[in-house]
Amino acid sequence: MRFGFSLTTPTDANAFDVLREEARRAVDDGFTSAWMSNIFGLDALTALAVLGSQVPGIELGTAVVPTYPRHPAALAQQALTTNLAIGGRLALGIGLSHKVVIERMYGHSYDRPVRHLDEYLSVLLPLINGEKAAFEGETLSARIGLTTPRATPRAGRPPVLLAALGPRMLKLAGTRADGTVLWMTGPATVRDHIVPTIRAAAEAAGRPAPRVVCVLPVSVTQDSEAARARAAEMFAVYNGLPSYRAMLDREGAANPGEVAIVGDEDSVTEQIGALAKAGVTDFVAGEFAAGDEAVRTRALLTKLATDGIPG
Repeated sequence: MRFGFSLTTPTDANAFDVLREEARRAVDDGFTSAWMSNIFGLDALTALAVLGSQVPGIELGTAVVPTYPRHPAALAQQALTTNLAIGGRLALGIGLSHKVVIERMYGHSYDRPVRHLDEYLSVLLPLINGEKAAFEGETLSARIGLTTPRATPRAGRPPVLLAALGPRMLKLAGTRADGTVLWMTGPATVRDHIVPTIRAAAEAAGRPAPRVVCVLPVSVTQDSEAARARAAEMFAVYNGLPSYRAMLDREGAANPGEVAIVGDEDSVTEQIGALAKAGVTDFVAGEFAAGDEAVRTRALLTKLATDGIPG
């Protein structure tokens, strides 16, 4: 299992100084990837293009870019440009976002989200693969190529990962994409729902085993109860988003704090090891500790990233 790091989303004018320092430290500490969200702060692909040109030696991923606000051809062009800028180290994570965001904020319809994403891939994937897209669907259409006569330069094909949680989305990810990016999804749900569903879909489609990128809050602490309470407060917004609430319910978790990975060094190692055994290919640490606990957390993650899970 590879270890990744969840980048912060700085909002000050020195944002790139912060990101550059985080990424360089992640490389020094042995992490193989760094992942950036795309919500209301910096545009993730633009930020990673800048960051990756300054920090070599690490995969850079989006977790994730919402599909509705961008036509798939525009996203393909931007992703290929970013991938070229960073020497072919991009992992393109995309997702639907949420109804409250897409309808109330952007003003798009959120009807038939799975069909939307399926049709989105029918345009995005050919363009990512260096082919022309010719598709007429119910939610979008395109007749465009990025290859000739004025080609978009490319540095290989970036993997495309879907934020897939429900059965239909996981089947779509296994059948057509390169894997999934998870958030707020506990170990039992990963073991019993996520991995079996996406693997079965990939196998039935004759595709390679998919990547399962699992992002979770993590803190090494002697006071697990206090750490879970802090996580529950910090990530309370996810209680009200249906897709994440469904995953918490599957896990039997009352709030996000109950799926956070917390405990002393042995306990956190065991919990991360359980994710590896469940089929997670990339564990991405969302550190949320402070003070001495932050130091302990990073020390353990560095050890695990460098030496691997014991046993």
